[in-house]
Order: sequence, then C-alpha cells, then structure tokens
Amino acid sequence: MNPTIIQIDPVDNVAIVANDEGLPSGTLIAGGITLREFVPQGHKVALSFIQKDSPIIRFGEVIGWALEDRLEGSWLNERNIRMPESPGLYDLSWGGRERETLLPLERLTFEGYRNADGSVGTKNVLGIVTSVQCVTGVADHVVAKAKRELLPKYPNVDDIVAITHAFGCGVAIQAPDAAIPTRTLMNLAKNPNLGGEVLVLGLGCEKLQPAKLVPEGHDQKDDMVCLQEVQEEGFGGMVNRLMTMVETRLAKLDQRRRETCPVSDLVVGLQCGGSDAFSGVTANPAVGYAADCIVRAGGTVLFSEVTEVRDAIHLLTARASNEDVAEALIREMSWYDNYLERGSSDRSANTSPGNKIGGLSNIVEKALGSIIKSGRSPIADVLGHGERVKKKGLVFAATPASDFVCGTQQLASGIALQVFTTGRGTPYSLAMAPVIKVSSRTTLSQRWFDLIDLDAGTIATGDATIEEVGEALFHKILDVASGRAKTAADTLGLANDMVVFNPAPIT
Repeated sequence: MNPTIIQIDPVDNVAIVANDEGLPSGTLIAGGITLREFVPQGHKVALSFIQKDSPIIRFGEVIGWALEDRLEGSWLNERNIRMPESPGLYDLSWGGRERETLLPLERLTFEGYRNADGSVGTKNVLGIVTSVQCVTGVADHVVAKAKRELLPKYPNVDDIVAITHAFGCGVAIQAPDAAIPTRTLMNLAKNPNLGGEVLVLGLGCEKLQPAKLVPEGHDQKDDMVCLQEVQEEGFGGMVNRLMTMVETRLAKLDQRRRETCPVSDLVVGLQCGGSDAFSGVTANPAVGYAADCIVRAGGTVLFSEVTEVRDAIHLLTARASNEDVAEALIREMSWYDNYLERGSSDRSANTSPGNKIGGLSNIVEKALGSIIKSGRSPIADVLGHGERVKKKGLVFAATPASDFVCGTQQLASGIALQVFTTGRGTPYSLAMAPVIKVSSRTTLSQRWFDLIDLDAGTIATGDATIEEVGEALFHKILDVASGRAKTAADTLGLANDMVVFNPAPIT
C-alpha cells in the first residue's frame, strides 16, 4: 500500500487521506508524519500541531477552529472542529481579486433543437404542466397511457413528462413568497427542451388559475384543459380528450430536427449531491474547467445552491462582473438567511450524515469545495428563485441545496442539460433534461459502473489532471447535448419527481 494524502493549498495545516480503506495508526505519510490513529478515506489529518482555538485551514481558507489540542498526525473531524461564524454580508467588496483573462473558444458547435424564441434544446420532450395537485393522478395516467400507445408512433420525440407539484390550491396565493412557485411553474413551461408544445392541465377552481401557466403567445383554448369544464362524459371522456390533444402535439414535435448551433446557445446547469471530501479536489475542479470552456465559447452556465455557497460568498463577490452583480449575490444570501431564521434553522443544517462520513466536517468546508465547480469565469448575472436566464456567461441562480428542488428551479431558469457531481453516490436525474453524472472517486464509478458517466477520481490517483478530465467532460457535454451520446440515467430511464420550492404559507 502506498499511503497517499492530498493537501490542496501550501498554507493548509490539514490534508485528506486518499487511500480507499483509510490509513491505520502508525502509517508514515508524506512529510515524515506518523499517524497517531486510524484515519478514514477522505478525512483530515493534522500536518502540524494545532493548538486549541487555532484555525484549521483547508483550500487556503479557515474551515473551523480546534476544540482541543490536536497533535501532528491526528484525525480531525466534526467532533473536534468548531464551525466559524457565518460571514458578514455587508462589508464585502466586488472585483477584489485580480481576474485571469480566459481566451475565447471560437466556432464550437453542437446539434440542438432550435426554438421559435431563440433558445436551443438538447431533448425533444412533450410537457404536461399541472396547475394544482388535484389533477396529478389524471396527468400521470394520461402520460403512462400516451407513452404506451402514442409515443412509439412518433420516433423523433424523446419523452412525455408530467410536471406535477403540491402547489396551486390550499395556499396563500397572494403572499409575497408565493411568487416563487408561481414563477417557477410559469418558466418550467418555457424550458427549451419542451419545444413550445406544452399542454396545461388544471381543475378549474384552484387559486393558481391554469391560464397563468400558458406561455405568452399561446392560445389558451388550444393549450389548456380544465377538467371541471370538460364536456365529455366521465373519466374516460377526460382521458380521451387529453389523448387527442397529446397526439396533436406529438405530431408537431415529431417534425423537429436537430440543427448545428453555436455553443453560445447552450445553457448548462451545475449541481452536486452526496458530496464528500474528494468533491472539491477532483469532480468539482474538473467541472469548473468544463464550465469555463462553455463560457469561453460564449455559452451559459448556471451554478446554484445558496447554503452551499453562503460560507464562501467573499470568494464570489470578488468575481462579480460589476457592483450590481455583487449586490444581487448579497441580496440572495440575505433572503435565504432570513428564510432559515424563520424556520429556527441556519446553514449548518445543510451538511448531511453522508457528507460527514465522506470527510466533510461542516458547511464551510463543503461550501469551499462546492464553489470550485463554477470555475474561474467572472459572474455575469444573478437570478432569483425560479427566474429565467437573461444573460450569457456564468450565472448564479438562487435555489435551495436540495437536489430535486435545485434541479426543478434550474429547469425553470432554462437549462437544457445538467452536470451533477457526487462523491457518496446518488441515482438522481431529471426527465426534462439529460444529467451527466461525475464521480469524485474511482471506487464509486467502479461500483456504480452503470450509473456514473465520468470518473474524476483519476485526478486523486494521479492518473489524470484536472485539465484532462475537464476537457473530456466538456466534449461529453457537447456529445450529450447533440444526441450523439446518452447519459447513464437516461439509458436506465431514471428520473426524480420535480419539486417546486414554496416558502409561502399554506392555508
């Protein structure tokens, strides 16, 4: 066995153990340090004596304070690290770090579905958007029936998706925060992978009236069904009416063809889940490299998850393209701070038991590793919850960190494809957009060989560089976006339910 530890920054006073089974007490590691106890894979070992109340440094940043003296070669984890206070928001500056000049990538293309509004999709999907939970059963029934009986007749259509949720009625529809789920649902109907042939299904008496979800320029009479107003008899009559409308849309979508589009028309979302201590070392840096490639080619990249950037906000405001962007970042952090406070919680609740088993001691350490997937590009814009993308380049789209809520909101913001990093593993995926899964550890990619699309663990073993894996991911993104390659989750037919974020009161 070759004992291997990874130190990110020369100023770090801890490193993580890279060996699959961890390292036993007495192991001699780099720097002539002898481990004083067993240290699991991904967990931190002290590189020098750390006195009680002294800073613990990883990624070149303070991730906590020692709760007790820790000798050189000792194991550090959440039990002996005190989390720092949440960074202040109103004494931050923007553009404080010297910016690198990233050379543009020109004449890069992919094969996508061009829409009338100028957006470009990577899939060809029929979406049925519901306005209230009451009609979910009907929507699911129709989708299953249509997939079985109609979809085989239209080979150029990839899927039929029911966009269901728990909003719409029994809610305080006029409450200020109700604008978030309403806006999210309105923008989900405009996702570029739906091709403009969305069908809105409502009941009729709900507080969120179905007409509000019909995209602008569409005919409400043709694109909306309220079950209370259907004239056909019984449940069978409802289903027959809906099947006719579904087939009309499938016939239109089946006429769509991919065409060569510049990468500047591509919108990609970034997300992570089941993170571990390797995420910020392997998978996220590789994704950051690929994200920079997309931005350099003129495309758009969305990164999100407020609680997973909150503790590194000073590193993001320093990358803001202007003062307005920096202020918008602070605005979204502040809104979420207040939201958590209303629920008698704070950002520390983000870190999961699995994160800690994987070596992440607290949300500060997790945040520093998480933001690495945004690359090095300047931040061009900030979106509120459920808002649609407005500018090209690197964009922060405010969302909760919950995988399926974040995925839903990024779809509403207009992503056509998502890249998802994981260290512990998750079968998460989306039906509306392909999700490329990147593992932080080679052992995960081997064990989940049919769920992982790209292994970034080779960076930790020294078999590949961040640049090499990032370049491979960039080309995989273009291949998946073009339909030349299929993601593991799409091959298996896996997809999570969409979950609409509703911070407003329920009546």
